[in-house]
Amino acid sequence: MITENFTKSFEEAERWNLRFWQAQKPEVIFAAAWQMILDYQLLHDTDADEPRLQRTVEHFGKT
Repeated sequence: MITENFTKSFEEAERWNLRFWQAQKPEVIFAAAWQMILDYQLLHDTDADEPRLQRTVEHFGKT
C-alpha cells in the first residue's frame, strides 16, 4: 500500500505522520525502525552484517 500526503505546513505534516504511524501494527513499526538502523550502519560504517543491537547474550545473572 502506498500512502501520500501533501500539506501546507510542518505542523500538518507532523499530525499526518503521527496518525500514519499510530495506525500501523507494532511489527510494522519495529521493522521500519530496524531498517533505519541497518541503513544508518550501511551509510556510516559500510557494514550492516551484525549491528551492535543484534548481539547475543552469553550469560546473564548475578556476579
